[in-house]
Amino acid sequence: MNDDSYIYILTALLPLAACMVVVQVNPYHALVIRGILGAIAALIYSVFGAADVALTEALMGTMLAITLYAVAVRSSLVMRLGVLEEEKVESQGDVLKVMLTVESPRDFNSLMKDFRRIFSKYYLRIEVVPFTSLEALHRALMEKEVHATCVPVLDSDAAGGAETKHYLTVTRIQRLYDIMQPEISSINTSLDYKLASGLGEDYQ
Repeated sequence: MNDDSYIYILTALLPLAACMVVVQVNPYHALVIRGILGAIAALIYSVFGAADVALTEALMGTMLAITLYAVAVRSSLVMRLGVLEEEKVESQGDVLKVMLTVESPRDFNSLMKDFRRIFSKYYLRIEVVPFTSLEALHRALMEKEVHATCVPVLDSDAAGGAETKHYLTVTRIQRLYDIMQPEISSINTSLDYKLASGLGEDYQ
């Protein structure tokens, strides 16, 4: 009986790992635990003499499945943000350096830091997509090429005659709107929601 005690331990780890996968909030942590779950299952199969099933589980249920899940998670947790070309950053992906024609204490780079802070709670990355005109930017939003747009707006100060700059962010995704809405007062942008053309609000 004592010689078989490790089998009971391995068997108990299987539902435990499965429960941990279900309750994970971070999708990348869930992928790691899913790999552990597949390894435990393969080990149990091999212990009981089902070497072919263990090999299938290790190759298909663990290695291949985790690879495909990782690609899917990586590609789906991205918010494509359309901007005017003059706001184009020098690097691909998240904003690192921005060239502005109008100096502002709350520039585009600072706004992107605020966006990253907000969306990092939901494990979303920001991909900046430049466009040459407002018309192209609006068309991209309506045709679901981007999830949101962010454009500069100049406000004239009636008292001093100075111009201040803030941004207008428009999204076609209700969930993104709900995420940004509670914190919109603390960042340098106004927020609007616009339903894209077509049926539904697919996150493409």
